[in-house]
Amino acid sequence: MLLPVSKKNGNLDLGLLVSDRPARVAAVFTTNRVQAAPVLLDRERVKSGTARAIIANAGNANCANGPQGMQAAVATTAAVAKAQSIPDDQVLAASTGVIGVPFPTEKAVAAIPDLVAGLEEDGIDFLARAIMTTDTRPKAGAREVRVDGKSCRIVAVVKGAGMIRPDMATMLCFACTDAEISGQDLQAALKRAVDISFNRITIDGDTSTNDTAVLMANGASGVFIQSEDALTAFQQQLDDLFMDLARQMVADGEGVTKVVDLTVRGARSHDDAWRMVDTIAHSPLVKTAFFGEDANWGRIIAAAGRAGVDLDPDRLDLYFDDVQMVEGGTGCGVAAEEKATAVLKRRPLPSFWT
Repeated sequence: MLLPVSKKNGNLDLGLLVSDRPARVAAVFTTNRVQAAPVLLDRERVKSGTARAIIANAGNANCANGPQGMQAAVATTAAVAKAQSIPDDQVLAASTGVIGVPFPTEKAVAAIPDLVAGLEEDGIDFLARAIMTTDTRPKAGAREVRVDGKSCRIVAVVKGAGMIRPDMATMLCFACTDAEISGQDLQAALKRAVDISFNRITIDGDTSTNDTAVLMANGASGVFIQSEDALTAFQQQLDDLFMDLARQMVADGEGVTKVVDLTVRGARSHDDAWRMVDTIAHSPLVKTAFFGEDANWGRIIAAAGRAGVDLDPDRLDLYFDDVQMVEGGTGCGVAAEEKATAVLKRRPLPSFWT
């Protein structure tokens, strides 16, 4: 996808994704009560179950702009629809950037004919770059799904570096597959993949007004994702792709020097485990310990203890990767702390679990 419009620094800021045939569409959006115009527009349009294109911009969130914001989103998608000779309601919009700045509708609309003319089958990298804001590098990936000796693909791009917290993180994600799959199964697959990936990362504990994840399936490969085995194979590859993209986001986060996996085992329920992980991950003291490469395990168990779940301190074990720091609620001594400090200095960092 070639880009005729760019930011002041010369970076790309307008991207277009187009399916050459009608595609089933699934989407997940921000849970923030304040929502940008493109989110509100897309919520209505995805109800039809199909889409053909997504127009996305970076640098302007088109949020808190009143009626003019919605007019801008509608005008921009209409320009794409006209250039592609498709219905207006088959075009989705996505924006990311500064909130409250009037959207440059005329500039965006004027750029669309050249943008359409520059569409390329292998232009996914241009799209990944066009949606970057404070990201330092584009983030994209692909997976192959094998079904009954045939194959289909899933390709996705994502952006996100700041205001990152689950439900959802500040991000845009556009994924597409050439598989044939029902709308119900497509939505279920997207929701699960988002829940275990983008909804399980945090950088600064904030959420945004524009978060959008879209998955389009146009069936061009002729592979039907219908049987239980096919659905399982598709889900596994989608989950793996989104987990990869989620890790890319964390690694590229604003001010990030560490990437840490937190795992809780032996909790009474999934919800209890999640509450402990969430509390530990958002503890400023835990974060500063990781940043300072200080194996201060007391901060971790203190955070777990205030997560509001049933926890028996005398049964608590804590590991930094394969180094045991706490056994039965008691620290394992200075030697263990020295080994754990070495773990904290590794690049990339391994897992921490209790």
